[in-house]
Parts: sequence; C-alpha cells; structure tokens
Amino acid sequence: MPSVSIVSPSAPPRADAVVVGVTRGKDGPRLAPGGDVIDEALGGQLSKALRALNAKGSPDEVITLPTLGLADFPIVVAAGLGPAPFDAEAARRGVGAALRGLTRRQRVHVALEAPAGALAEGVLLGAYAFTAYKSKPAKAALRTVTLGTATGERADVRRAATVVQAVNLTRDLVNTPPNDLYPQTFAERAAALAAEGGLDVEVLDERALKRGKYGGILAVGRGSARPPRLVRISYRPKRARAHVALVGKGITFDSGGLNLKTANLTWMKSDMGGAAAAIAATLALAALKVPVALTATVPMAENMPSGTSYRPSDILTMRDGSTVEVTDTDAEGRLVLADAITRAAEDEPDRLIELSTLTGAQLIALGNRVIGAMGEPGWRDEVVAAANATGEAAWAMPLPDALRKDLDSPVADIANVPADRFAGMLIGGRFIGEFVPDGLPWVHLDIAGPAFNTGRPRDYTPKGGTGAGVRTIIAAVEQLAAG
Repeated sequence: MPSVSIVSPSAPPRADAVVVGVTRGKDGPRLAPGGDVIDEALGGQLSKALRALNAKGSPDEVITLPTLGLADFPIVVAAGLGPAPFDAEAARRGVGAALRGLTRRQRVHVALEAPAGALAEGVLLGAYAFTAYKSKPAKAALRTVTLGTATGERADVRRAATVVQAVNLTRDLVNTPPNDLYPQTFAERAAALAAEGGLDVEVLDERALKRGKYGGILAVGRGSARPPRLVRISYRPKRARAHVALVGKGITFDSGGLNLKTANLTWMKSDMGGAAAAIAATLALAALKVPVALTATVPMAENMPSGTSYRPSDILTMRDGSTVEVTDTDAEGRLVLADAITRAAEDEPDRLIELSTLTGAQLIALGNRVIGAMGEPGWRDEVVAAANATGEAAWAMPLPDALRKDLDSPVADIANVPADRFAGMLIGGRFIGEFVPDGLPWVHLDIAGPAFNTGRPRDYTPKGGTGAGVRTIIAAVEQLAAG
C-alpha cells in the first residue's frame, strides 16, 4: 500500500496528480472545501472548466483535467461527492473513486477538507488491485499520498492503514481461486497470519473434528477430496474489558452439493468471505491493541457432490448433541456455523458476532450493498449503528418466534431448510439462533450480496471481493471497548 500523510491545506502540492471534491448544487458544480487552494493555483479557472465540462458533482463522477502548465502538477481529478454538506462516507467514496484511476501516478495529493481517517481509507481502499494471477501485472507506481486537511490526526491515518490492510487481506482471500484456497491451505494461511501477529492459533483437522463431534462441519466437507478444518485464533490483551467471539463461514467453494447449483457458480469462491473477514478483523484489532479479548472460530469446508457427499434426508448429530435433518445440501453454511457457534460459546464470551454469505434471500431483500443484521435486539442495533457509522450499510431485521415452527422436522430436532422458501434470510438467522446459548448477546450478519461485487468497480469498491464486514466488526468492538 502507498504511504499516506497529512500536510497543511495551504501547502503547495508536490504531486503528479491532485484530487479535489465537487459537490452538486442548484446552480451547478461547486468545489468542496479544500479545493479553493487548487483553484487559486490555476488562476481561478478550475470552477469554470468544471462547468464547461458539464460536471454534476454526482457520486462516483470522476473528471480529469490537464493543467496545461498553469501549475506544478500536471492534472486535477475532480471527484463527485453529491449534495452539500457531504459526510465522511461521501468523502471516502469520492476519493476512492478518484484513486482507482491514479495507481500509475507516483505522488497524489488530496485537497479536500474532510476527516483524515476517512480520506486515508478512501485512498487505500480505492488503490487496491488483485494482480496475483496476472502473468504480466502492471507495476504499481503509487508510492505516496498527501492529505491537505486540517481535520484529523496522524493517529487517524495510522488506524485507517491498519483497517484497510485487513479489508484488503479479506479481498485477497476471497479473490483467490478455489484450486489454491481450499480448507487445508486456507487454514495454513490463517495460522501463518496469526503467528505473524503474535496470536494463539489452533487448527483442527478431520481427525480432531471427529473427536470433537463436529457433525455439521464433517458432513458438509465429506463430499470433497479436500477435508474440512476448524481454525481458532485468540487475542488476549491485558485488562480486557470484554470478550467477543467472532464466527465466520468458510466454505471455500460451494457447488451446492447434491442439490447442485445451476447458476452463479463462478463467484461461489466468495462463500468464505465471512471467515476471511473474521480472521482479518481479529488481526487488525490485535494490531490496534483494542482492550477486548477476541476468539475467531472459523469452520472451513468445500461443499462438493460425490459418492461420499451428505444427502438430503440425512440426519446429522451436531457438536451440541442436537440432531438436524438435511433437507437441502445447498444450505450448508448454517450447518458448519452451528458447530462453530457451539464451540465459540463454550468459551463463555460476552458478545458474539457471526458473519456469513448465508442466503440468496439477502440479495432479494436488501440487494448487494446492504448487510442484513439479525439477533439479540440490543447488540444487533449496536453493531448496525457501528456499521453505518463506518460506511458499511447494514439494516436490522427481525427474527419472529413464529418462524421456528417452519424448521420443525418429523424425524430430528430441527431441519436445515423448511419446505417453503418464504423469509429465507430470516429463516437462516432463526436456524443460527438455535445454537446460541440463552443470555448471550449475538448478531448474525448476512453479507451474501455485499461480500462480492459482480458488477463494475464503484467508489472504493473493486470488482470481486469487497472485504465486507471487516470495518463493521472493528468499529463494533472498538465501540464496546469505549464503553
């Protein structure tokens, strides 16, 4: 990642490109605070040029103007922020959109009066590119970015770099193809990352899973030639103010099993996005030295069809001793999560956050940009507030008690999917809740849509893995630590 630093807003920019913000006004585009210095350097011609180019100041609008020798920097990039007054997320998105096209420039200056932490996040998120599998990747030229703002401190920029490093790690893991990222290699990489961060790590292979009676994880992974794993990463600061359990779904590829999927298989590598986010957030919170103990419990399996696959009508005995009738092998995530939640709860945490690409119904209900949040209302609402404050849209959803009867099974304690498909996102949350002990505040975050962008890049969001959920977890845990 490039280095980011704060400089005086009045300092002459020494850069290969300068980014300014543009807001949308009734009488046309307006330079956002901070851009006046650049306008003056161009003899007051910048605003006129933007009007001549029919700039709107709309979100995700990016206009590049050559300075034609009028200034020491060759180009100005005007990023749309939407209507004034704009908030930190608008600044984050605008700067991110601008930086997507500036990765070939060595030095970039951002002339925008906005919180330094948000600007730094926008810069670093927008500059991301996944090139590990390009035979001739373009060389990243971007080295330094300066922020011309008086709002914020160096500590805000340092925190932003740590947060974005975690988001980009999650993006890298999600974008890695399933022939290279499968339970064993995913577990090995997670263990190596934890060791680098000085954290305790435990990896359970298939033998340990059998001894531990993880019936859900074992069943889901049974159809693959690559056996499942369970990874546990622990962070234990001195004088911890609370203990939070993180659980993330780690299905490294989801074919649907014997209930074979017929569409969208090309992005089923993203079904481990929850696991990647839980791991990366744990590493970041430890690096930030947040005084909250954390344990990430991450089940990893590949859901494949074969002669050894688990079947519809199988009955599984879970780690907690309960039985589940399998009615659909493509509802595998809730099975591995049930075992992981049971194990996480054995540590007696104060809070639990589980996140997963759980249901297609989340996309139908909330689209591909809004996380669905379900669980104990108090903690759920705290996490939703943290998500929205940090720029990740989340929406609180109910879990009506009446849904439980839809999961009744005539032959087992519970079925993994009801006969009908109504309220699919809520049904998934209701199933998850069956394995959370009474009295433990918990939240289930369905990130099925937000975790993977199948469309074009936008704002600071690349095509492919997005890193959804990481910033939400970090903000929620920091908020808990602050009391």
